[in-house]
Amino acid sequence: MRIHVLILCTHNSARSVLAEGMLNHWATRLGRDVQAHSAGSAPSGRINPLALEALRHAGIETSACRSKSWDEFSAAGAPPLAVVITVCDRAAAEACPVFHGGAGGEPVKVHWGYPDPSNAEGGDAGKRRAFELTRQAIGYRMLQLLALPLETMDRTALRAALDDIARS
Repeated sequence: MRIHVLILCTHNSARSVLAEGMLNHWATRLGRDVQAHSAGSAPSGRINPLALEALRHAGIETSACRSKSWDEFSAAGAPPLAVVITVCDRAAAEACPVFHGGAGGEPVKVHWGYPDPSNAEGGDAGKRRAFELTRQAIGYRMLQLLALPLETMDRTALRAALDDIARS
C-alpha cells in the first residue's frame, strides 16, 4: 500500500520542493512504496532555480517539479495522506485545510523547520551553498523517515517517531 507524504511550505518554491525530491529519490533507491508531494498555501507558481540546481547536482530528476496549491490535496480524488510535514515556520502557523488520510483517518502532522535558503547572505555563491546544505539536511531526515516501519505504525507511534526526527 503506497504511503503518501505531503510537504508544505508557504510558496512551494524551495524547501518543500527539495523535500519532495529527496523523499521520492530515497524511496525509489530503497525500494519503499512511499510517494512525496509538495504544495503551498500561497504558491509562487515557480520553483526557485537554485532548488532545481541543488536537486540536479544530486542526480535527481526535476522535470516534474511544479509549484502547486495545497488545495489539490484536500479535493476529491486527492491521494490519501499518511503524513503532512511543514518545512517553514510560516506554513506551520497557518490553518491547514482538511486533508484526507487513508483508513487510519486524518494524516499525522509534524513540523520540520529549515531556514529559507533564498535569504542566505553571500550573493549567488552563498545562496547556492545554503540550498545545498538545506538539501542535505532535508535528505537526512527523509532517510530517517524511510527507516521507520511506516506500513505497520499506528498514529501515536508515527507521531512520536516523526517528532523525534524533528529534534535530531
